[in-house]
Amino acid sequence: MTRMTRTLSLWVLLVVGLFAAQSAMARELPDFTELVKDAAPGVVNISTSRMVERPDSPFRGFGNQEIPEIFRHFFGDQLPMPRGQGPGRSHSEERQSLGSGFIISEDGYIMTNAHVVDGADQILVRLNDRRELEAELVGADEKTDVAVLKVEASDLPTLELGDSDRLEVGEWVAAIGSPFGFDHSVTSGIVSAINRTLPRDAYVPFIQTDVAINPGNSGGPLFNLDGEVVGINSQIFTRSGGFMGLSFAIPINVAMDVADQLRSSGSVERGWLGVMIQPVSRELAESFGMDNPEGALIADLDPEGPAAQGGLQAGDVILSVDGETVDRSSKLPRLIGHVSPGGDVAITVLRDGERQTLDVEVGEWPDSQKAGDSRDGDASPARLGVVVQSLDETQRSKMELDHGVQVTRVDPDGIAAAAGIRTGDVLVSIAHQAVESPAQLAELVAELPAGSAVPVRLYRDGRSYYVALRLADD
Repeated sequence: MTRMTRTLSLWVLLVVGLFAAQSAMARELPDFTELVKDAAPGVVNISTSRMVERPDSPFRGFGNQEIPEIFRHFFGDQLPMPRGQGPGRSHSEERQSLGSGFIISEDGYIMTNAHVVDGADQILVRLNDRRELEAELVGADEKTDVAVLKVEASDLPTLELGDSDRLEVGEWVAAIGSPFGFDHSVTSGIVSAINRTLPRDAYVPFIQTDVAINPGNSGGPLFNLDGEVVGINSQIFTRSGGFMGLSFAIPINVAMDVADQLRSSGSVERGWLGVMIQPVSRELAESFGMDNPEGALIADLDPEGPAAQGGLQAGDVILSVDGETVDRSSKLPRLIGHVSPGGDVAITVLRDGERQTLDVEVGEWPDSQKAGDSRDGDASPARLGVVVQSLDETQRSKMELDHGVQVTRVDPDGIAAAAGIRTGDVLVSIAHQAVESPAQLAELVAELPAGSAVPVRLYRDGRSYYVALRLADD
């Protein structure tokens, strides 16, 4: 065999190997065709409309049409108002929005996001067979962003629901929805993370995916490879406004619990403790004598709320609820929210370095959350790098505090600044000792050991916080 023949044979083998590898990879990738055929009939398009009032503008022409920008420059600010318009007047405009949803019962119950139908005067549901039906809003829960609709129909195709608690990171998932109004668009990806907590969404352990989700996908189903609904596509974190970002879905187990309550009573009941919590950082954990940062630190609590009535205190670190570990502060609202108002829970806390368990009767979430000032001269605890002054009676009454001193100046190079203490903060306690006056604060600080982290409770902008203060060596 010549050298050229051997070289040619090697190239042939290499090409054959590459094709075989590609074929093997193709066989390993999921095929969503059957899933889409089976599930698409149960996915719906939702369009809403509502009337809004807008102030009149000199650039709004006749027939509610905006005058082109070029004419704005031409007329400047001298364009006269059309007849019937003028300063201080307004006009009605129709706003429309699009979203997705899916059928959960043959008799016409449909699930979607609460924000899809928020404020809608009319809700239209378009089925897979092109029928358009007007829908009634059964109920919506803003805290979980779940809504239930009802259309008058029977024998509708429904989707099979899965168990979102069994979902694993790396698992393949697919979404069907109406991005930008394009019905039954299909995208796929994997589960990137589970139990994600997003800002202002403490009650939902979101499923994070890399599935391409766009405006209009909201409310649509997220499927596993068995064709079961495991989530409701709800949010996009993006800088571009499109799918180039992170996608988040509400776990179907959470959504169905809410949907069942909405269908039975039109509203959702959830447990409430009446506490303001914050995460336990590594520095705070050290200051509390904890080996690892875990739990939910009570920064403040409603004096009339269930937690206070049950014996919980500011400065307690909640470690578990009914035996379930609170590894992160974001987990506590979900654990308490699942408890029926009036139910008792055993809450284990760390207080003054000791664990203790308290029985607390959980209350019902209030309709609106409660919002939760004689000077003795200035003092300057040198070790802290702050100047403080006492609170007068007016300040104390306004802040609902019975002790504390206010920070009037912060050394930008001091340890207080490094801990995040700002001018205007009220130092309420340090190392679990109530701060009564500037002089007493100076005494407390002087007695604290050097090189250790101590917890400091602050009052700022109507809320309480804890920070860890590490004292420098003298």
